[in-house]
Amino acid sequence: MPAKDMIVGLDIGTNKVCAVIGEWNENGFIQITGVGTSPSEGLRRGVVVNIESTLRSVHAAIEAAEMMSGREVQEVVTGIGGAHIEGINSRGVVAVTGKGREINRNDVGRVIDAAKAIVIPMDREVIHVIPQEFIVDDQGGIKDPLDMIGIRLEAEVHIITGAVTSAQNLLKCVNRAGFRVQDIVLQSLASGKAVLSKEEKELGVLLIDLGGGTTDILVYSEGAPYYTDVLSIGGGQVTNDVSIMLKTPFEAAEKIKQEAGCAFMPMIDTEEEVIIPGVGGWPSASIPRKEICKIIQPRMEEIFTMIRSRLEKKGFDKHLGGGVVITGGGAQLPGTAELAREVFGIPGRIGYPVKVGGLSDVYQSPVYATGVGLVLYASEIMEAEGGHVSPGKRSGDGMMGKLKNWFKEFL
Repeated sequence: MPAKDMIVGLDIGTNKVCAVIGEWNENGFIQITGVGTSPSEGLRRGVVVNIESTLRSVHAAIEAAEMMSGREVQEVVTGIGGAHIEGINSRGVVAVTGKGREINRNDVGRVIDAAKAIVIPMDREVIHVIPQEFIVDDQGGIKDPLDMIGIRLEAEVHIITGAVTSAQNLLKCVNRAGFRVQDIVLQSLASGKAVLSKEEKELGVLLIDLGGGTTDILVYSEGAPYYTDVLSIGGGQVTNDVSIMLKTPFEAAEKIKQEAGCAFMPMIDTEEEVIIPGVGGWPSASIPRKEICKIIQPRMEEIFTMIRSRLEKKGFDKHLGGGVVITGGGAQLPGTAELAREVFGIPGRIGYPVKVGGLSDVYQSPVYATGVGLVLYASEIMEAEGGHVSPGKRSGDGMMGKLKNWFKEFL
């Protein structure tokens, strides 16, 4: 794959695998030219549990995207998620050694290395190290300290770590499906790249990515991530509740949820009826739509309340001037934004991927937020580094150093 003119984002989720192909047009702007999805059968709560099933899903999704774009895929940028993901805030400090006490790239690199020098368990590795702010001689709020004069340089960073084995299994699936992994990116970071505005990140915003098996949480403040978390509960649990309460198979419950579900009772017409298909020879039945909402709303409310509780414990609930943005497959449920506004007490909206040209009518859905975000995330890095992705420069050499060895093992 010519790295300079094409990027493929691969979102491997609990319910679906989504491949998004991005290409630069003649004006130098990235546009989406191919989208492919496939049911995901080899993951549980965001983590690979069956390699053969997952690699088949990966191959099917990429093949569908290839047919739409007319391009052949060889490399992908893949997202990583799951309950094993953890975020930590850390600080580093160094003395400025540049000529005339002028801060240079070497000083910036040293202070970030100092900030990421934390003790983590042997079974975990660093995926991202993201600077939040730099402090020069007690002057904070600096985003880029290059060429400033100072004696003492500090950096506050957000470190995202994950389980080594989870990343290995992800890589193995992609490689055995016949593709190379160009980079690994946290799924919620990618989603944020696709659906959040710069103003929201500066004001402070809560991003909730409602997936099938997990719910990713990311809080931005002053333009940088400060809190990362994952709940081991998602839209699949909502469907499961519908299945149990209505005594219908999971697949039928999912269809009922998509076609008649609602997460906010005030939006329901009290007279509206829904047909529940019969199972095992039993006749179909008609029930009020509000009865389905009575099943869905408590579970959605529970998810949002759990998130609010975690934010309150960390003190991040006071810094959300940009409101709450919900994306992912679970965000398609009517009433989701209204319920979130009620639970969090702040403005809320559904996050749709930003329009970047190409097949905008196809990818303009919360389902594709991570896939589109992976393309945007990688393209930004490639453009900044002259067309070549150098993940170690920004991600910390821990995870990417491991990746090089994994590539040798699995390719």
